[in-house]
Amino acid sequence: MRLHDNHGLYQALKQSNCVIPVFVFDSVILSDLTDKEDARVTFIYRALEELKRKLEKLGGTLHVLSGDPVEVIPQFLIEHNADALYANEDYEPYAIERDECLHRSLEVEDKSFFLYTDQVVSGPGEVLKNDGNPYSVYTPYMKKWKETLPESAFDAYASDLGLLHKHLFQEAPVKMPAIAEVGFRESDLLMPGKEITDDFLNSYSDLRNFPKYATSRLGVHLRFGTLSIRQLMKHARQQSEVFMNELVWREFYMMILYHFPHVVTKAFKPKYDRIEWRNDEQEFARWCRGETGFPLVDAGMRQLNTIGFMHNRVRMLAASFLVKDLLIDWRWGEAYFAEKLLDYELASNNGGWQWAAGSGCDAAPYFRIFNPDSQWKKFDPENVYVNQWIPEYHSVAYPQPMVDHKQARERALAVYKKALQ
Repeated sequence: MRLHDNHGLYQALKQSNCVIPVFVFDSVILSDLTDKEDARVTFIYRALEELKRKLEKLGGTLHVLSGDPVEVIPQFLIEHNADALYANEDYEPYAIERDECLHRSLEVEDKSFFLYTDQVVSGPGEVLKNDGNPYSVYTPYMKKWKETLPESAFDAYASDLGLLHKHLFQEAPVKMPAIAEVGFRESDLLMPGKEITDDFLNSYSDLRNFPKYATSRLGVHLRFGTLSIRQLMKHARQQSEVFMNELVWREFYMMILYHFPHVVTKAFKPKYDRIEWRNDEQEFARWCRGETGFPLVDAGMRQLNTIGFMHNRVRMLAASFLVKDLLIDWRWGEAYFAEKLLDYELASNNGGWQWAAGSGCDAAPYFRIFNPDSQWKKFDPENVYVNQWIPEYHSVAYPQPMVDHKQARERALAVYKKALQ
């Protein structure tokens, strides 16, 4: 949802004499959202309003549709006598299936469909092992990623205003459907900006693990395409390799999802599906509310519930606590994060939860279990973060720890060992 450095838009402008911008609220995706004040929908809606204003200053407009894209897009192309559809790749299983169906539908109408790499710097098939197979461990993937990508991979697809104005279909503004017509209400939850400073990047490696410090909060902009990953990656390469490595993690998980789609519902390592989870619903509810009695876990969950975001260090701890200390299926936690996180991306969320469960595509052993007390003392020693999100922490209203971590750790190890024999 941007005009600058949008690969699909750039190719459309370069290859076509007349380009009509269109966005579809995908009803198949939106029907799964139970919260009709979902802040992510409001974010998309406001970004579209801004995009529409920019296009109308250039004499064009933005067509905003709602429905199943496989049905509404072919109909739109027919109505506008358009020859081709240009878009950017999406690596989630549903999106891949949707785009394949769309391609077949357009073929029937003798219309072309072109997809381009834009959500990541390096798409499928670009960073592979020497034998041609995909990587399943991050570190060798990251090294190959850095070795093989040319400098030009980070260049912007500069859709300059002159090119846009020349090839943009000139038409009167069309009415954008109200958010209620899409089935939602506006949320007043504030969204983060998309600016990132050199000072932030220069101090990132030293401060990133301490939740009292601000983080970039750029995930939501990468998720919905209001910020170019190439632009951000290029900036990071110049200022902070540690920050860049985190962005490469995102690319890695995207490729894992693409090459191994079974991870959506199953463990990456099949033997981990044999784990006998306790799945206590009351304990899960306490974890969701941030009432476990472990301050750093609870502060993170309350941050998530309040602003739709959680610091990454605390995400790892909260996930480890749910999966290892409470022996609750990682898919329960993954689904809760998917519902609450403004920056939710299936690939990264799934990858992070499977990492915490030990079932994912990394070499770490299953007996890596975070100690919630030592993590708290190490990363929030002055209680700045805890006090911010747990106002009753110093009172009798704050609950006692719901488990003994040492005993819970031993229980988890025994259950894992039995499953993995």
